[in-house]
Amino acid sequence: MEKYIDILLNSYSGYFNYLKNEILYWNWDNYFYGLIAISLVVWILELIFPWRKQQAIFRKDFWLDLFYLFFNFFLLNLILLIALSNVMEQFLNDVLHLFGLELMSIQLFSISELSKPLALFVFFLISDFLQWNVHRLLHTIPFLWKIHKTHHSVKEMGFAAHFRYNWMEPLVYKSILYIPIILVGGVNLEDVFIVHFISIAIGHLNHANIGWDYGFLKYILNNPKMHIWHHSKEIPNKYGVNFGISLSLWDYIFKTNYIPSDGRDIELGFDDENEFPKDFIEQEMYPLKK
Repeated sequence: MEKYIDILLNSYSGYFNYLKNEILYWNWDNYFYGLIAISLVVWILELIFPWRKQQAIFRKDFWLDLFYLFFNFFLLNLILLIALSNVMEQFLNDVLHLFGLELMSIQLFSISELSKPLALFVFFLISDFLQWNVHRLLHTIPFLWKIHKTHHSVKEMGFAAHFRYNWMEPLVYKSILYIPIILVGGVNLEDVFIVHFISIAIGHLNHANIGWDYGFLKYILNNPKMHIWHHSKEIPNKYGVNFGISLSLWDYIFKTNYIPSDGRDIELGFDDENEFPKDFIEQEMYPLKK
């Protein structure tokens, strides 16, 4: 137990120092300023090419979503995710050691043997497909849907709505994604950095007030005209449509795609949204309430 406590304490102090250095010192792979840069670029695109022209620049819940953006990207990692991830890695190693194994020994294959561009592409495909499946679970399992409701409480779409999600949602993603991803070795920090920022840029655009579908690339890349139907209050089934994170490809392959018309002015939300809390603290506690 003492070992796990030390891991928790070291994780907190390590990430705090990392976050401090991210804010104080700029470098090319800086997450803090990278997030700000992507957010500003997409927001400017919203202002130049607004799809819903009647929507205010500071739309409904703009400031709440902006708070979610920084809280979930930085503070939630400091408070919870990094420490739990490190503890989970150690716990899995300890369990495997009981059977004479270690994490490296259970890898199915390593992408480190591939060329760097191909390895990066394979990692992106694998992680996006896994997240597409997790996203479907968030809509089909009642308790997970209760967690995911926070993200679907958005009533006016904008780039920062990308990061409006409950603190329990990344726990679900990480818990389910962690074991499959460790089965694929050869992923380094630089690869993760590149893939992560590509995903953030696409996610920001998907939620932005921009009426783009990228032409023929809409069958590969998720896009604003497709993703808005994922947030529609009226859908053709009870579990949802258009589950793509970065890629729309999976929805077209598994027949969960749905774009019946131009969704510019559709109503967003869900049926019992009037019972859903409006402020940050109550939204964070919502899944734990009966």
